[in-house]
Amino acid sequence: MAVIGIEEHWTTPQLAAALKALPEEDRDDSLAFNEMGDNLERLEDIGEARIAAMDALGIDMQVLSLAPPATGPLAPADAVSLSRDTNDFAAEAVRRHPARLRAMSTLPMADPAAVAGELERAAGLGFVGAMVYGRTGGTALDDPCYDDLFATAAALGQPIFIHPQIPSRTVRDAAYAGFDPMTSLAMSTFSWGWHIEAALAALRLITRGIFDRHPALQIVLGHWGELLLFWSDRTDSLSRIAGLQRKASEYIRTNVHITSSGMLNPALLRHALAATTVDRLLFSTDYPFHRPGATDVQKFLAEFETDEDRDKFTAGNARKLFGIDSPDA
Repeated sequence: MAVIGIEEHWTTPQLAAALKALPEEDRDDSLAFNEMGDNLERLEDIGEARIAAMDALGIDMQVLSLAPPATGPLAPADAVSLSRDTNDFAAEAVRRHPARLRAMSTLPMADPAAVAGELERAAGLGFVGAMVYGRTGGTALDDPCYDDLFATAAALGQPIFIHPQIPSRTVRDAAYAGFDPMTSLAMSTFSWGWHIEAALAALRLITRGIFDRHPALQIVLGHWGELLLFWSDRTDSLSRIAGLQRKASEYIRTNVHITSSGMLNPALLRHALAATTVDRLLFSTDYPFHRPGATDVQKFLAEFETDEDRDKFTAGNARKLFGIDSPDA
């Protein structure tokens, strides 16, 4: 049984330094999580040490994606330059380890005019999709300035992964403040806020009619759908008001793939299977932030009722979505 992890993070010292050097008002406080323990050491290795960690967990292939916040907070010119540099670096890592690694591209979202071109360039280098965020500065992902991104992604067959991000400072002050700094940060990020932000970004794309205009476009949400799967009875009511062709839950079943992100809870699997189909589910560990053991992975995979469904989840769906055709992966 092959296993492909499709949300496995990395970074470079150059990008980490550029993000850390930003003025306080522009800095992403969730960078603190990248620096906890040995996370940064693991993030910066996309070679032998990473592959050894994959072997220990029974992972045959990782699809690399730049750790949050990627290049989003940077000035446009810096975002363009560092997105290109990191994509070139990841392409070289994939070239060295073609049976073990693939990569999603990083896009200079701070310069909307440069986004589609970098997606196209990266696709030409062999990238299998792109990872973005729901907001860049004050600009939402569904803003018309990104229309070329979705048109290009649909035309190239490049899935777009919407990763969680920290809420704006205004939202954090209004909704998550009032505790000690680390508790407020945790509440606004991995325990709640991150996931609301990602779900909202996906829901806005649906409501904006992106999938009506680009029916071939595929997006990916982590963490079992970022809470969106759990609220379809309410989100479906948007379709009539927004003048959409279908219910929100129908777009989720045809245009959205869902990853586990290291949350190996059978209850979440059961709910996902009730809300969408097994063909839409993907394995991931959210490396290095979640660290399940090999026994944890195997115990969770035993929850699937058939070998066929298990194989779809662990590798088959990822091969189909990302065009990964290596029989040895």
